[in-house]
Amino acid sequence: MTIDDTKKIRLVMYLRTAGISDTRVLSAMERVPRDVFVPPTFRDQAWEDTALPIGLGQTISQPLVVATMTQALKIGEKDKILEIGTGCGYQAAILARLCRRVYTIERHKPLLDVALRHLDDLKIRNVTAICADGMKGWPDQAPFDRIIVTAAAREKPPQALIDQLDIGGILVIPVGENGAQVLRLYKKESRDTFAIRDLMPVRFVPLLPDVAKPGDYAEKDLVDLAG
Repeated sequence: MTIDDTKKIRLVMYLRTAGISDTRVLSAMERVPRDVFVPPTFRDQAWEDTALPIGLGQTISQPLVVATMTQALKIGEKDKILEIGTGCGYQAAILARLCRRVYTIERHKPLLDVALRHLDDLKIRNVTAICADGMKGWPDQAPFDRIIVTAAAREKPPQALIDQLDIGGILVIPVGENGAQVLRLYKKESRDTFAIRDLMPVRFVPLLPDVAKPGDYAEKDLVDLAG
């Protein structure tokens, strides 16, 4: 058994004690190699329960948050999922093991390119990705059974995402200003009504509109991203 295997087992055991009881979620967390999605500089910390930088001011979420969000979605094998904020592709890889298809949107094109390489290396074929404004969702593919947002809305989910969620569907999104964010679950009970539940305090980058432009990146950002 390698050091990484030992760390992986320790992490999965920790997730169990922290309240992750869905065996399909735990299996996905164990089988998807988080170290593949982490820049080489931080690879020795890949199996620790901590968020890590992935370039362009973005992070890979800590495993407990990933597992909590995934478990809250109550994903079925035939579900179609929309993810807002592809990042390095790790959350998409977890989702892909649990559902029929993942549609994922990232506003940072250099980050999306790296994520797609990771997913291709792992031969994950049921993820479709675009670089676009995630706040607008993906109307051409709506409705979705589940929606997950990995950046924090200021007060509530964008209306476009609410509109693109199927009745009976679940949306999980961080909400609130930096320092006072909460992970919130919305279950769409009818076209106009939701059941809402707070899950845990979190810290995410803000949900922003539009696609990031090349001029937004310093040369050092792109070098760091390349690893």
